Amino acid sequence: MEELMIKNLYNLEETIAADLFEGLTYPWEALPKIGEFILKLGATLPKDEYEQVEEDVWIAKSAKVFPSAYIHGPAIIGKEAEVRHCAFIRGNAIVGEGAVVGNSTELKNVVLFNKVQVPHYNYVGDSILGYKSHMGAGSITSNVKADKMLVKVKAGKENIETGLKKFGAMLGDNVEVGCNAVLNPGTVIGRESNVYPTSMVRGFLPKQSIFKNTREIISKKLI
Repeated sequence: MEELMIKNLYNLEETIAADLFEGLTYPWEALPKIGEFILKLGATLPKDEYEQVEEDVWIAKSAKVFPSAYIHGPAIIGKEAEVRHCAFIRGNAIVGEGAVVGNSTELKNVVLFNKVQVPHYNYVGDSILGYKSHMGAGSITSNVKADKMLVKVKAGKENIETGLKKFGAMLGDNVEVGCNAVLNPGTVIGRESNVYPTSMVRGFLPKQSIFKNTREIISKKLI
């Protein structure tokens, strides 16, 4: 499905991980490749801009990392990024330039494009968040189905097999997710869409949409 393709969700000029998506069609295809990609990329980062602070962890010298934050490799923290108090980065994580990883936020196997904000009590796992996307306080990605079956992406009447047991959410550029929303396994949200607070989202939400609840999804073009 065309709208689910990488080219229609993300501006690859806004991530240090652009080469990760080379040759791929859908963004979730990159999830099993993140860790190995970080190891290769980290070794090539300019030493005048990045410091390898421990094994497999590279942090830009212009980034701000609070002393209470925990970062486990492989991980790259980009230029001017902020990793705040008690953030927990569990590995396989790329935090883009100018991104914010906030208080008690947990990341695992993710790519955050530049200017992404996950600033308050978020869990983001097995997910890719596009340029300037923002998750409100307490909003999370749920990355494993309750029945532990492989995740499918539901787009209209079509179910796309991903072959993945762990798959959180793919957020396109400039997506806004409201406070305490839950993005269920296999969620894909198109560019410039909004999700209402406390929502429970599953499947594909087209670009420039407003998700209020499962019965009320409207296009911004109609407002």
